Formats: sequence, structure tokens, C-alpha cells
Amino acid sequence: QVQLVESGGGLVQAGGSLRLSCAASGIPFSINVMGWYRQAPGKQRELVASITSGGSTNYADSVKGRFTISRDGAKNTVYLQMNSLKPEDTADYYCNVVALGLIKHDYWGQGTQVTVSS
Repeated sequence: QVQLVESGGGLVQAGGSLRLSCAASGIPFSINVMGWYRQAPGKQRELVASITSGGSTNYADSVKGRFTISRDGAKNTVYLQMNSLKPEDTADYYCNVVALGLIKHDYWGQGTQVTVSS
């Protein structure tokens, strides 16, 4: 049974920090990319950051220099360190895992809420 267990969301004041974690288990294929997406009310889901199995990272322009993504391959866990948070970072954050078998497999977490107050 595939599980993506997210933690670390919450309420924080502008300028504060939060660290999100996502632990993946039960995925029967090789994990290629792990990442975080977010969706604010009334907006489309967007990529925040991703990291490949080789350690290459990709960030949305809006979070560059403030957020850092990392992963622990042995634990199949991905982290998102969010610093200098802004009210516009308020959203539901979703963990995403892309695994490769004969085809690509996409897995999603349930989401964790991040609220940044001004």
C-alpha cells in the first residue's frame, strides 16, 4: 500500500519558518523525483520545488532563495525548508513522488495546510 505521509504545516507569522516533511512508503518502483506543489484558494496547483534522485533541484521563481528542498534517499523522505515566509505562501502543500517502472507513476500526498499571517 502506497503512503505519502506529510507533516510540518501550520500557522506562522510573516517572516517565520516552517519545515515540511513527506515520507513515502510502499512504492514498488524506483523513485525518480520527489517534490512539493501548492494550491491556494481559487488558484491552480503549482510546482514549488522538486529534487531528482541525483540531487538536481528545481524551484518556482517565487520561492527561490527562501525555500530549500532536500531528500533522504534511504528513508524515501523529502523535506521543504521554508524561510522568510510571506502571506502569499499561504496554501495547501502537496507532496508528489514520480516513480519509474515500465511507465511513469505519479503519487500524491493528502496535503498539509500552511497559513502565513501578516
